[in-house]
Amino acid sequence: MSISDKTRKSLEKIGLTSYEIRTFSALLQSGELTASDLSQKSGVPYSKVYEVLGTLEEKGWIGSDDARPTKYFAKSPSTGLETTKQKMESDFSQNQNVILNELVPLYEKSGTSERPDIWVLSGAVNIAAKILEMVDTCRNEVMIALPEAGVDLVKQALPKLRSLHDKGVQITILASDKMDKESITAIKRVAKVTIKKGLFGGGIISDKRYVVILLGPELGGVNSSEVVAIWADHAGLAGFARQYFEYLLKDSKKV
Repeated sequence: MSISDKTRKSLEKIGLTSYEIRTFSALLQSGELTASDLSQKSGVPYSKVYEVLGTLEEKGWIGSDDARPTKYFAKSPSTGLETTKQKMESDFSQNQNVILNELVPLYEKSGTSERPDIWVLSGAVNIAAKILEMVDTCRNEVMIALPEAGVDLVKQALPKLRSLHDKGVQITILASDKMDKESITAIKRVAKVTIKKGLFGGGIISDKRYVVILLGPELGGVNSSEVVAIWADHAGLAGFARQYFEYLLKDSKKV
């Protein structure tokens, strides 16, 4: 039984070469095999087979034993996929940093960003997307004021906050005293957390420049049941928001 074309194409799209696919397929069909048997079964030239086995093992798709000659076996496809996915994410993240570090300053110098953007966002999904994008591109410091309604957003943003924390970004979170203990324990691992009684509204300031101010339904207008937010790429507004954030911090309790 050979692998279907559809699956073969998908394996190629996630980065496996045709030799690697043939080798993995042969191991799925035959169980444990030595390199020379594998070369015969898969049609991969013997001169190439060790190199192919090495990369497949590195990518997490196969394993080997200590026998002489060494025998190779297929690992579970879920294991192969998970290892490949983690590697792709880590490569993407490294490339993203290189690109942002060089191109963002060029973009800022180009003057394009001199026209501040100010948008009004409505709907929890749109606001969450914008906030996650801000967290994603943050490089030095992020400040978050979290009303009770923001718990779900923090759960979504946790993996991103964790990766920022690992890169040395300073994260300060001001949380409502109504927030549950579990969420506070989770965010405490990645951020400096303080609790404010009766925290009203919320927002996020990234790199002293980008700001989102959350206006709950009660502030969004008389008939509004939607969450509304203001997003701005405006250093002045971000500076004002930051001063206010620091003023609230003084009056809050450290966790």
